[in-house]
Amino acid sequence: MGALHVNDKDFNKEVIKSDIPVLVDCWAEWCGPCRMVGPVIDKLADEYKGKFKITKLDVDHNRETAMKYQIQSIPTMMIFVKGEVVDGFIGAHPEASIRAKLDKYIK
Repeated sequence: MGALHVNDKDFNKEVIKSDIPVLVDCWAEWCGPCRMVGPVIDKLADEYKGKFKITKLDVDHNRETAMKYQIQSIPTMMIFVKGEVVDGFIGAHPEASIRAKLDKYIK
């Protein structure tokens, strides 16, 4: 199944109003590092289902949200808890590093 693709229209509903923590993977089709980390994000989405919502935001097609969160480099990962950005990182990180970040916010 993989990560949930979000856009400018449903970002508020899917991310900001989520009852569980959310990882937003800001990416673009042309970005090599984004394509490298993509399968890891999809794998984690399946494994963390129900504990963490894992989403992808295509910055080329959702410029409003990308601008709001000042996304300047991709991939950028943002972690939201109760509608607020609480953590994040830039660049293609290894799976273990991403897991460690997610695990910090699971209750």
